[in-house]
Amino acid sequence: MVLTTTNSIEGFRIIEYKGIVTGVSVNVRKASFSFKMDKYYESVEVTMNEAQEQAFQKLSDNAAKLNANAVVGITLDLETNPNLAMTMVSVTGTAVHVVSEK
Repeated sequence: MVLTTTNSIEGFRIIEYKGIVTGVSVNVRKASFSFKMDKYYESVEVTMNEAQEQAFQKLSDNAAKLNANAVVGITLDLETNPNLAMTMVSVTGTAVHVVSEK
């Protein structure tokens, strides 16, 4: 599955638009009791990366259900709520079927 933020893929031609697909992930950061800020920042980074990876996997799965082999025009929205130690990632794009131009 080709995933890109651009509206086209170099060397490929879009032959069919399948529809808009989305992947959403919400992660709650595990409580860590440390007074070291570097450990806190590392925890935030890990949580955000996990949420992003899960959202992209869901996006790919939803595109595959439409028999697409690529998603173009992907946008990413990231929201955090420090009070709940929550991170939400939403990715949206257009599922397409592409063929190589070669």
